[in-house]
Amino acid sequence: MAFSADELRVLRRALATALNPAPLQDEDVQDCLRLAESVDDAVREAGRLRAFLVADLARYREALPGSRPGYLELLQDALADGYEPVADDLSALRTLRAHPRAAHLLERCQILVERSVRARLARVSQAVATAPRARLLALAGGRAADEPKPSTPKPPAPVKRPAPKPSEVFPPRRRPVPPPPPEERVAG
Repeated sequence: MAFSADELRVLRRALATALNPAPLQDEDVQDCLRLAESVDDAVREAGRLRAFLVADLARYREALPGSRPGYLELLQDALADGYEPVADDLSALRTLRAHPRAAHLLERCQILVERSVRARLARVSQAVATAPRARLLALAGGRAADEPKPSTPKPPAPVKRPAPKPSEVFPPRRRPVPPPPPEERVAG
């Protein structure tokens, strides 16, 4: 992200004010708000660009092997931008590994995926280690002897319904109405 000379001036003033608190003039406050809005716009635009790059990468991956040069270039750009390769990328690179650039990218992606998995596992194991431990009540010795056992409610007695009558199950048949005699039919 690059700042203009004016934005750097505003940023410098804001940092100086943060280090040495002093009342700000209205103009300085407005400048800081404009700078914050510009930074937010740049962050949103970077997110949109990243989403477009990932979608474009998926389109090129689906068109392999014909799109190999474009796919490899897009993947390299995405990796430089912080993209974490997915299983489809590894699979595509394995099919293209005869090409030296694809083989190099495959090695790089495998290292990145391994680091990512290790980092996730470390976060999960840290979360598990810091989580409070509950006593295991299902194991012998887990429940204190003086604690009363929780009572389980008894299921309600089934409601007995009377058996249906045959006329309710099999309604009476209606007799078909005979068609009118031929002389009463009118041609329309």
